[in-house]
Amino acid sequence: MTVVAPTLRLERQLLKDEFDIVIALDEVGRGALAGPVAVGAAVMDAAGSRRRVPEGLRDSKMITERRRPPMAERAAAWVQASAVGWASAAEIDEVGIMRALGLAASRAVQGIVDLGASLDRALVLLDGNHDYVSRVHPVSLTVRTVIKADRDCASVSAASVIAKVARDEWMIEQHPQHPAYQWDRNKGYASAEHRQAIRELGLSPLHRASWAIADAPTLF
Repeated sequence: MTVVAPTLRLERQLLKDEFDIVIALDEVGRGALAGPVAVGAAVMDAAGSRRRVPEGLRDSKMITERRRPPMAERAAAWVQASAVGWASAAEIDEVGIMRALGLAASRAVQGIVDLGASLDRALVLLDGNHDYVSRVHPVSLTVRTVIKADRDCASVSAASVIAKVARDEWMIEQHPQHPAYQWDRNKGYASAEHRQAIRELGLSPLHRASWAIADAPTLF
């Protein structure tokens, strides 16, 4: 199967017409059984949109695990700024996954603002078909949702791989405290070994206790 490389076609058009920056957002960890959900943010401006897209940049799901860390470094160096926002498993249990995604996205946007970006003439380019950030962020945002933006829009691909590597590294760091769940391998997703460990040991404090975890399908 031929994998089409993402481009900056949409970003260039948006920056040409009415916006000073595009803040691209993409989430990772939505379907995991344990750990936080993370949203990556990557900033693109008009000057940056004329730069060549890094060779091999794709949606994080299309990049092998071994190649993701160096690609995330290249993506972060390529965009004008980047950040990752988080919502914990406890927050997911408390408010539900969609609002938790909004919290993580809002925190990612705030991370970009903390780096000096202005939201006055900014467009948030959000992967998917549902705007989960506007209701949560305390400042009004202009949001455009695009289905398969992580595949087609290079700035969103950059946000995707930056977030994926950050979350994977976080889960690996938790592995020594909870080795039976094998988070160094499954990153909190529903592998067969992970589900078996849950049946034998129960849930850790980092599991999403509100989910029907024992019967969750394998999501790889």
